Amino acid sequence: MDMKTSTATLRIDGQRLWGALMELAAIGATPKGGVCRLALTELDKQGRDLVTRWAREAGMTVTIDRIGNGFMRRPGRNNALPPIVTGSHIDTQPTGGKFDGNYGVLAGLEVVRTLNDHGIETEAPIEVAFWTNEEGSRFVPVMMGSGAFAKAFTLEHAYAATDTAGLTVQGELERIGYLGTEEPGDHPIGAYFETHIEQGPVLEDNGKTIGVVTGVLGVRWYDCVVTGMEAHAGPTPMALRKDALQVAAKLMQEVVACAHRHPPHGRGTVGMVQVFPNSRNVIPGNVKFSIDLRNASEALCDTMDADIRGVAARLSAESGLPIDVKLVTSFPATQFHADCVEAVARATKALGYSHMEAVSGAGHDAVYMAKLAPAGMIFIPCKDGISHNEVEDAQPEHITAGCNVLLHAMLERAGVAS
Repeated sequence: MDMKTSTATLRIDGQRLWGALMELAAIGATPKGGVCRLALTELDKQGRDLVTRWAREAGMTVTIDRIGNGFMRRPGRNNALPPIVTGSHIDTQPTGGKFDGNYGVLAGLEVVRTLNDHGIETEAPIEVAFWTNEEGSRFVPVMMGSGAFAKAFTLEHAYAATDTAGLTVQGELERIGYLGTEEPGDHPIGAYFETHIEQGPVLEDNGKTIGVVTGVLGVRWYDCVVTGMEAHAGPTPMALRKDALQVAAKLMQEVVACAHRHPPHGRGTVGMVQVFPNSRNVIPGNVKFSIDLRNASEALCDTMDADIRGVAARLSAESGLPIDVKLVTSFPATQFHADCVEAVARATKALGYSHMEAVSGAGHDAVYMAKLAPAGMIFIPCKDGISHNEVEDAQPEHITAGCNVLLHAMLERAGVAS
């Protein structure tokens, strides 16, 4: 029988994948049905130990690098070829859910188990990765493991990061036994796929099962300070006030308006506001707030940057109050590799799942992997678009569908040994 025909009917075991997700979710389970398994804690160690045990039981070898990233390898017929890699993370937010990150790792493991079940040998090796501290909730920077792997920052910088108790990344890696010996980035990658819940409402709103992810929005974070003069709320006439909050409020509204001016993927958010002196009967003299701008390309992010700076300059001129807009963090927009995007699309169509193109508004380890190798992502819906929350939920049939797409996309890239 033709090998292409034999693999065309291949499907993963959805119940086994769901069971693995629920077993991992029990480590750090919260009373509200979520998971709290912060990076490099004892619970993270237990999660890592469970996943690596499953990998070894599936005949895989496990390599840990110096930032604690794990690479679980199933050999191919030609092990000189760089591996086709899938993965994500297993650390969670303090009020995290069962699926964010965890699904991407365990979907990869289920791909390997399915290939084992059917005795299928791939031409290139297949690897499943779990990346250290993707969430950034205990240590910053976020996406630490994949960032160190991609040389976005030094290993020393990552090691020196501390949590609120003053414990370091290096010390905690040593403590939980996941300080490996391989240099981050010395691990070859032929192509990278990441399967993930969408963490937004678009797929559910459109009634689609699979999001074929074409890229990740670029992110610009700013600190904005409006400087006025505090004065007594009673004796100071309205025309003579230097009210920093009123000017700041106009600029905050313009952040949202800026996103609307640059559709369909423009995003504008003010999430943090500090008012000084924050007193009921004092006109605010100083307001500091955050601005989060996102869009699908660097050109559009640049346009939004110029837009909001222009608005700030106009408001400053009109009010006479200084407005300082300072860029503090930037993540470039990522376009995923056409070969990987098309492999996901072909697999989705062959499997008969409803689908649409999607962009990710959140950062993922795939962003850093895309700098090193062809990369792509697969999205499935999550209930009400909610993530980073204990009520985060996904349907078992969607979990299965995303993993089936991953299986066939990886097989296309890895090749089936004849």
